[in-house]
Amino acid sequence: MCEGGRSGGSGNMMEGRYIFESDRLGFRRWKAYDREVFARMNADPQVMEYFPSTLTQTESDELIGRFEQHAAEKGYGIWAVERKEDSAFIGYIGLLKVDFDAGFQGAVEIGWRLDNKFWKRGYATEGAKACLDYAFGVLGLVEICSFTATINHPSETVMQRIGMKKAVEFDHPKLEEDSPLRRHVLYKITAAEYAPQ
Repeated sequence: MCEGGRSGGSGNMMEGRYIFESDRLGFRRWKAYDREVFARMNADPQVMEYFPSTLTQTESDELIGRFEQHAAEKGYGIWAVERKEDSAFIGYIGLLKVDFDAGFQGAVEIGWRLDNKFWKRGYATEGAKACLDYAFGVLGLVEICSFTATINHPSETVMQRIGMKKAVEFDHPKLEEDSPLRRHVLYKITAAEYAPQ
């Protein structure tokens, strides 16, 4: 699952297209043609319900830039994810260094954001598991965390489904004190805990 460059049995796959893959999903670096669909996704109030605001085209493009810079510097990052059967871009799933101080600065987080056209199909859980496989099995990371607003029950459910355990609740330092999103929940999983799955 975590080895890149496999065809996956799909006629439109090219050797080396994906960094790694799961049964239905391929993880790859960002392409210029992702920008338009990603911006539409980030402008959708439903997709961005648990984020402070929707994003403009410029803000969305800048986010891709930060993802790509992180990947170039760290060797891993937030990857563009596509459905292998038709190469449809479904959103992102990936790994990112935590850059704010809330008691776990410097930890590696796993995160995801999918276009709502692809919700309720198990893609977030499948993709997050593939990401953990890659993080622990290929990158050799020892612990992964994930966090979200306490009101974001769908994402918290994905964390639970991939075997993560709740560690603590905290106030996100980048959000205003009166924001309904300020209170967050932190989940964690170690390589040793994940291995038996």
